Amino acid sequence: MDKEAGPRFLEWAREIQALAQTECHYATDDFQRDRCRRLMQIAAEMISSGTGIDFLPLASAFNSQIGYATPKIDVRAAVFRDGKLLMVRERNDGGWTMPGGWADVGDTPARAAEREAWEEAGFRVKAQKVIGIYDANRRHPFEVFHAFKIVFLCEILDGEARPSNETTEVAFFSRGAVPSELSGERTTLRHINDAFAALQNCGRPTVFD
Repeated sequence: MDKEAGPRFLEWAREIQALAQTECHYATDDFQRDRCRRLMQIAAEMISSGTGIDFLPLASAFNSQIGYATPKIDVRAAVFRDGKLLMVRERNDGGWTMPGGWADVGDTPARAAEREAWEEAGFRVKAQKVIGIYDANRRHPFEVFHAFKIVFLCEILDGEARPSNETTEVAFFSRGAVPSELSGERTTLRHINDAFAALQNCGRPTVFD
């Protein structure tokens, strides 16, 4: 298994689902649509078998996707105070991450990151620049849809640390004190190192995959 790229069966299943979803979008008869739905079912069976994720909700999620298949967008807010990085502890797995989540339809990417910092950590922030744009094929916990991650360097406007229904703790960490228990692929050491580098050098170019 390639630990950097993730399990191959997950990559294959993602691609099968995306191709089937796109083909279903362009299908001209019910026979084509039935074949596409069967391919999406096979993709769900592959992921369920390899990860233990329940098949029925997974198959339902695949079948509910419409249109041309494209990656989803995850945003993260890199917020600093006195040189320390704001992080939240996720309620669902106990790991630490920069505030963030899936961008909502109708949001700009920057506004989505700003909203997540408020909702998850209690701080109103303003996005200042894009630190990096990353391929976010997550591994643990497994994410079944391909995603891109955008990390924004943000400035605090006001607020105070406040956990939410998604987070149990809110804290700022110096570079040497960042928790080792990170929340899956939501935030990795690469994202953290890039965030501190951007703080130290405001002219640093945006990194991207």
